[in-house]
Parts: sequence; structure tokens; C-alpha cells
Amino acid sequence: MTIPNDFWQPTWLGGTVSIAMGENVGFHWFVNSVTGDSTFPGKSWLKPLATIDQAVDKAAAGDVIYVAPVHVENLAADSAIDIDVAGVSVVGVRRGRLMPTLTNTHADGDCKLAAAGVSVRNLRFLGGVDIGTGIITVSGADCAILDCEYRDSVGQATDVILTVDGSDRLLIDGFHCFGAAGAGGNSAIAVDGSDDIEIRSFYLHGNFAVGAIDFRTTLSARVNVHSGKIWTRNAADIAIVDTITSSTGFIGPDIQIMLTDDAANITTAVTGATFQLMDPVYVCNAVDEKGLLINWTASTHA
Repeated sequence: MTIPNDFWQPTWLGGTVSIAMGENVGFHWFVNSVTGDSTFPGKSWLKPLATIDQAVDKAAAGDVIYVAPVHVENLAADSAIDIDVAGVSVVGVRRGRLMPTLTNTHADGDCKLAAAGVSVRNLRFLGGVDIGTGIITVSGADCAILDCEYRDSVGQATDVILTVDGSDRLLIDGFHCFGAAGAGGNSAIAVDGSDDIEIRSFYLHGNFAVGAIDFRTTLSARVNVHSGKIWTRNAADIAIVDTITSSTGFIGPDIQIMLTDDAANITTAVTGATFQLMDPVYVCNAVDEKGLLINWTASTHA
């Protein structure tokens, strides 16, 4: 690949990111596995760092880490990338569909959002091995996952995003999961004790044995899931499920669900006795048919 010389100048980032250097409260750091080195200062595209973790180690609250679109890293161990400095943002620079790529190469490999108020944007995660659980793991409060995506490659994750009890007020916005049609996955997003979480503008495809979005282990209060599409290839035909059975909050509006089996499964596509559902939530369970409004019991003016 030939990259124009001016691509690496600190004054031009292109893609979906435009920087006015005085807008952020902190410092800017730059990461590029192609031209970077751990000995470089990391303060421009001319002398970038080689890994995201190297930049995190230098960063402080309010700093922004920019990652080149040609950047690649392997998630080869637990906490391979550990964003453990509060208030740090990691921003991938995009050029069309080219974006920084992080490949899971170990069952325990992950990228952790481990401090309060950290965010990641425009990062692509690849499944390089089977049974990866929590390739993106969130334990800090007030974090955000923005415009990121996951793709199955030679392996399929069991759960892609995993939240840890206490990761309250997490925002997942614009997440795309391109999972495999074959068996092997449980969920795209597994939520454990994340109060006031908001999941929006999503597309989740895969063979989800439990549910594309699974609220589990510890109840999550006042959740807000809306404006997205789910296509599950598993015969369980469940898109959103509260397996802990006591999570609360809003499901919908503006959700479209595609199921696998042409059966009596419209009502149970969303399963959670303590959720409230806001139409429209459409469910389709066969090709050459249109979606049907999910048939939960409607409230009455009693």
C-alpha cells in the first residue's frame, strides 16, 4: 500500500476525524504500528508510538489518543490493551472502510475500558480464535463505545462486548457485529450490572445461542435499548433477553429483528418480564415476509 507523505502530517487526519488542536482539554498522542516505535515521543504522526497501550501509559485525564487507519495489533493476552487512565479517549482515524484493526489471538485476549469516563471510537475488532469472551470488556463507569465493529475472521467470539458489574451509564452507539451464521456465539453484547446503560444505532448479526443482547448475572436497572437491527441465526430465536430476570428499562422504539425459524416465536424474540417495550419493535421470522409488530400485552387506560 502506498500512503501519501502528507497523510502522516499532524495537521491532517482525514476520514471522519477533524482536529482543531485547541478543542481538547488535554494532550494529543499518536499511534501507528507501521511507522511507530516505543522510543518515539508519540506527539505527532511523524514520531508516533507503536501500540495503544504505550500511549495510554503516557496519557492523563482529558488526553486523546489518535490511532492510524493502517494500525494493527493483536489481543494476545488478558488486558492486552488496558485503558486504565480515567478520562482518556482512543480515536481511530478512518479512511472509508479502512480503520485500526485489533485481532483477538487468544481466548483471554481483550481490550479493557478499565477506568471511569474512557471511550473508544472507530476501532475494528477481529475474531482470530474461538471462544473469546469479552473481547471488549468494560468495568469503568461512564464509558463509551462509539462507532466500533466486530467481525468474525478465523474464530468466533462467545461474547463480544462484556460489561462488568458497576459499569454504569455506559453508552454503546453505532456498534456493528458481523458474526458468523454457524454455531459458537452466545451474545454480541453481554450486560452484567450496568445501570442506565444505553445501546443505540446498532446492527448485530450472528448465531446467538442466548441472545444478541443478554442481560445477565446482576440486574441492570433503567436500561435503554433502541434504534437498531438484530439478525439471529440460532434456533433459540431470541434477540434480547434478561437471563437474570429482574433487569428494568426500555426496549424500543425503532428495533427490527430477524429470526431463524418460521414458528410461534414473535412474542419471545424479546424476553424480559420486568422490561417495558416501546413500539415500534418489528419481528420477522421468514423470508419473503414483512415484519410484524411484536405482540406484547398493551397497556390499558384502566
